Amino acid sequence: MTHDVAALRAELTEMAAADHRSAVRANSDDPAEQLAWRRLTARHGDRLREIMDEYGWPTAELVGEDAARAAWLIAQHADRQLDVQRRALQLMQQAVSEGKAAPRELAFLRDRTLVNEGRKQIYGTQIAGVKDGAPVPWPCEEPDRMDELRAEVGIEPFDAYVARFSIT
Repeated sequence: MTHDVAALRAELTEMAAADHRSAVRANSDDPAEQLAWRRLTARHGDRLREIMDEYGWPTAELVGEDAARAAWLIAQHADRQLDVQRRALQLMQQAVSEGKAAPRELAFLRDRTLVNEGRKQIYGTQIAGVKDGAPVPWPCEEPDRMDELRAEVGIEPFDAYVARFSIT
């Protein structure tokens, strides 16, 4: 089992590295670049589905901090595989309730999944676009409570978060 876990750790970490190297393709104007991004994230989503079926959620306790974060990133980017995102959300929710995963990462995945389902997000982590140089979130369930809800899961206030992305 330890060899399997070591191999899984290495695989997840490499998938995240490939994701990171290719992320610029996601918003490229070149359809071939966009297609390459979609193929990569679909392949990774398919593999994450298999990993979740075999191991459940790959927690830091199981695979280490970096590989656990890699699994979360892969789930975040499985935008055209809602079944993968929903399953990851379910397993990660259980891991968070057991103290084995980060509420902050769960919040990002929950928002991402809600937006992909065409629903309102909770924490305002998903940005729809930029208006007058400032990032604008996808619609939120309770916009007036957004910063309060963010604080509960360890996410900085919305204004501080988007200041990092603002176009000046």
